[in-house]
Amino acid sequence: MQKGIAGDAPSPPTTRVRHRKRNSDIGAGAGKTNGNHLLVNDSSKYKSFLVRAYSTIWMIGGFALIVYLGHLYITAMVVVIQIFMARELFNLLRKTHEDKQLPGFRLLNWHFFFTAMLFVYGRILSQRLVNTVTPDKVLYRLVTSLIRYHMAICYSLYISGFVWFILTLKKKMYKYQFSQYAWTHMILIVVFTQSSFTVANIFEGIFWFLLPASLIVINDIFAYICGFFFGRTPLIKLSPKKTWEGFIGASITTVISAFLLANIMGRFLWLTCPREDLSTGWLHCDPGPLFKQETHTLPGWISDLLPWKEITILPVQWHALCLGLFASIIAPFGGFFASGFKRAFKIKDFGDSIPGHGGMTDRMDCQMVMAVFAYIYHQSFVVPEVLSVDKLLDQIITSLTLEEQQALFMKLGQMLQEKVIGS
Repeated sequence: MQKGIAGDAPSPPTTRVRHRKRNSDIGAGAGKTNGNHLLVNDSSKYKSFLVRAYSTIWMIGGFALIVYLGHLYITAMVVVIQIFMARELFNLLRKTHEDKQLPGFRLLNWHFFFTAMLFVYGRILSQRLVNTVTPDKVLYRLVTSLIRYHMAICYSLYISGFVWFILTLKKKMYKYQFSQYAWTHMILIVVFTQSSFTVANIFEGIFWFLLPASLIVINDIFAYICGFFFGRTPLIKLSPKKTWEGFIGASITTVISAFLLANIMGRFLWLTCPREDLSTGWLHCDPGPLFKQETHTLPGWISDLLPWKEITILPVQWHALCLGLFASIIAPFGGFFASGFKRAFKIKDFGDSIPGHGGMTDRMDCQMVMAVFAYIYHQSFVVPEVLSVDKLLDQIITSLTLEEQQALFMKLGQMLQEKVIGS
């Protein structure tokens, strides 16, 4: 009897060992050769292809309509996408049992989210809001006052959330609550802040939003198609269905598409003109030298092979090549990061809001990386460094009160008068 009891005692550790082995087998199976996971070997690939294609057509159609409607509608779309992404990521670490013991704690996540939204979009859109309400004196004074105290308002909201968090701390729930607090801030920094650069790109001209976003879509589509038909060599263990054939095919297609799409998009003022206010009217502007055609004579050996001797391009097409290279080589690592993240949490997708694609976060992983690069590239290599009269006036209107503006006007008049007399 004692011998039988002694033999039964070690059974719990054995169970745990088997459990760990089962988890490791899953990881090993995923990274063995990846051969069984390739799309070319997937028996149901045509069914998933049709579902994915159907969803893609609807998304592209809806996206085209929103772009046609203009800057404000695109911004609203970005905000909706950010809310969906936040919801998917908040739910990832959510535990129902713990949440039931912390009534109202879930609202704290959204409090921090919308506070961050107010801060970031307030900084990006403040001047455009002032330009919109300038004709109305009452609204103008209200808006300028809000903008002046914008940072203080946002900090007050944040610190109230911080105090709220401290007051809701509950014994035996500390670890869960602090992990949620850290998780929320990680989402705000990694996801929300990066995707907010998209809105900054929109108001610099839809071109600087549409081209980078389109290149990510093209890269994703052709990586899938090339991998679907030709994929044989696994690319990375984090994402078993990705292949070198898909990666290289998509890279070539993306760079060529960048050069061609820039020429097409650069011809429309609706896409190239920056929006200086929050209105929805049609835009007219001087597109600038980047969007004015230049004619180049082809070298002799090339013109002998082609039916034309000259080509007409837009200077912005050279910038588009840089965007295309980043979209095809670097941006996919945003997807690999998301794949590793999903493997860490043992989930297939972040959500199921888009049939065949997963959740909103699954579609936006590369877009976030691309949006930041597009903004930094535009500010560093495209925007001229000189200050324009319009920008100086914008700063004066935003930063100075009406009395200070009148004093500046009188002082400037005196200085100009003295200059004229002196000359």
